[in-house]
Amino acid sequence: MNFHYQIYTSIPESTVVEGINKLHRSIFGTTDNLSDKLARKPHILIITAMDGNKVIGYKIGYEIDRETFYSWLGGVDTHYRENGIAATLMDKQHAYLREKGYKIVRTKTMNKWCKMLILNIKFGFDVIETYTDEKGLHKIILEKKLN
Repeated sequence: MNFHYQIYTSIPESTVVEGINKLHRSIFGTTDNLSDKLARKPHILIITAMDGNKVIGYKIGYEIDRETFYSWLGGVDTHYRENGIAATLMDKQHAYLREKGYKIVRTKTMNKWCKMLILNIKFGFDVIETYTDEKGLHKIILEKKLN
């Protein structure tokens, strides 16, 4: 399969945002007002995996401070999994962050997303903290130094 990847440093055109929203809804069951939240994030970075004009994967993050970047959301269409798309999205994100001078990338996940947790650990993330949020969900915070 031949996919192409696109990097955006601002909100992409509406067809791409719609594709991200549709994929986000299929993975997580809701859009969580994603479009509105994207508009409020500082120094946003959106990377998409595309099959033609179809968004089949995405990775979204934003700047916490000049040295730290938060890898916020991501996912891959269930029909396209096991093709290395998530790993390629992460590779592209980390390469971009290194190029822009970030020192640390941080993310959060949960045990129910075990494939993402394993991928993060394979990519050099360390578990730095865990906590239970206000909804009673156990969260895992991970960080990676971008040497």
